Amino acid sequence: MTLKIRDIKENLTYLALWLILFLTPMISMGIRSTTDSGFEFNWTEIFHVWRIYGVYFVIFLIHNFLLAPILIYKHKKLMYFATTICLLSVFFVYQCLQRPERPMHHKFSHHHEMMDRGPQQLEKMQDMRTKDFEDAFDDEAKPMHQRGKRHRRMNPNDKPPFGFGPSDIIHSIMMVLLLGMNLGVKLYFKSDRDEKEMQLLEKKNLEQQLEYLKYQINPHFFMNTLNNIHALVDIEPEQAKTTILELSKLMRYVLYEGAKSSVLLGHEIDFLNNYITLMKLRFTDKVKIQIDIPSIVPEKLVPPMLFITFVENAFKHGISYKEESFINVKMRFDDNRIYFTCENSKHEESIAERGGVGLQNVKKRLELIYGENYHLDIKDGTKEYTVQLDIPLEGVKT
Repeated sequence: MTLKIRDIKENLTYLALWLILFLTPMISMGIRSTTDSGFEFNWTEIFHVWRIYGVYFVIFLIHNFLLAPILIYKHKKLMYFATTICLLSVFFVYQCLQRPERPMHHKFSHHHEMMDRGPQQLEKMQDMRTKDFEDAFDDEAKPMHQRGKRHRRMNPNDKPPFGFGPSDIIHSIMMVLLLGMNLGVKLYFKSDRDEKEMQLLEKKNLEQQLEYLKYQINPHFFMNTLNNIHALVDIEPEQAKTTILELSKLMRYVLYEGAKSSVLLGHEIDFLNNYITLMKLRFTDKVKIQIDIPSIVPEKLVPPMLFITFVENAFKHGISYKEESFINVKMRFDDNRIYFTCENSKHEESIAERGGVGLQNVKKRLELIYGENYHLDIKDGTKEYTVQLDIPLEGVKT
């Protein structure tokens, strides 16, 4: 099975757990041999334990790389449970066919037990063994039908070649728990990978949506600007030339800065000032335009072309050639946040035109970029229209 990079962490976890399991008998026997002077370090017992662990390890490998993916990745429950039951049945039959060997430490412990007994106890045990031997000899000398049932002391580890005992049940339960643990770990890493993939997918989707919104804003912005230049060509040719120069600056900003995810706040403010300067060329002194932006701007980042939509709408819907009009643009900075305000006069002829794609797009951008960490308040009064925006400022990455 070809391993992917994302599976390395999972397999390293399994490797660490199995290494700990296989090293445990050595560590345990080493500690016991150092603390107990009468106990000897015995590699035979360790190899005996490792042989048992080896069977578990083989079953684990089969389940981890062949069976578990059927359930977790292919979602074939019936096939998984059928194959897993077959695997457990083979393991159970194997356990029943194996005759456990008497561990070597029994002989050594029996020897130490004999050495610890007193002379009287040893003599008594010898007499008991002699009597058992004589009874067995007499019983064998009798005819077959006269022999009594001779009971011998059975070793708890001795059993027929095929049998069913408590140890078999314990081994089977341990194997089921092992496979369950394998499924749990694999599901954990799969859910972790799925979560990261979902975050990456959401991030790419967010970037695509933002690009789509930018492409919608830019044509709308340039359409209005070109309409303004067209109006100036016949009325004020010189102003039209100046407007074209200002427009080239705006296009340069949109081309090189608008494609970025964030720009310096100072550059965004310069872009906004250039646009307002361009728009002022169209109007007389009857239109009052006030810009209140601090000269010292923090070196922070903001999304490009975020404020232009509100100012553009103010010029589009807040100016009347019949009545006096005003546009006020303010900015202030406090605690790594920017507070933007745009106010404009409201006239009867512009009420029906209120709304549009630009304002909807900027709201969508704010939701995608900031989530709930922004505040947009739009007040549509009878004589004035006010937009207040509060967003966080992002630090410059070094």
